[in-house]
Amino acid sequence: MKRVTGIGGIFFQAKDPVALRAWYQRHLGIDVQPWGGAAFDWTDAAGQPVAGTTAWSIGAQGSEQFAPGTAPFMVNYRVADLDALLQALREEGCQVLEKADDSEYGKFGWVIDPEGHKVELWEPPAGS
Repeated sequence: MKRVTGIGGIFFQAKDPVALRAWYQRHLGIDVQPWGGAAFDWTDAAGQPVAGTTAWSIGAQGSEQFAPGTAPFMVNYRVADLDALLQALREEGCQVLEKADDSEYGKFGWVIDPEGHKVELWEPPAGS
C-alpha cells in the first residue's frame, strides 16, 4: 500500500501570529490570506498548474489544534487511502487518534509519532 504521497501543509504556532504572518508576507512575499495562511498551488517544470496544493499557516501559540501533540508545529501529509492507512497504523501499534474528519476539503486523520508530535494525514478530494 502506498502511504504518504506528498506534503499537504505545514502549520505552526507563534506568540504573535498576526505580526509573524506580516513578517513572512513583507520579507518572503508569502501571500497570507485572511484565514491566517497561504496556499501554494503545485506546478510542473514549465510552471503550468497541476492538481495539488500545499497549505501554510501560522496560528496562535497554545491553540488546541496540535493537541495532544507536544510540538508547536504540525505537518500534514497527503495520502492515497486514509482509511486503509489508519487501519494499518493501528495494526502496527501506532497511537492513532479516534477523531477523523470528512468534509468538502477531503478526509483527515491523525497519529502521534513516538516523540509526541501530532501528524495530520489527509486524503484530498478526487482531482485535487
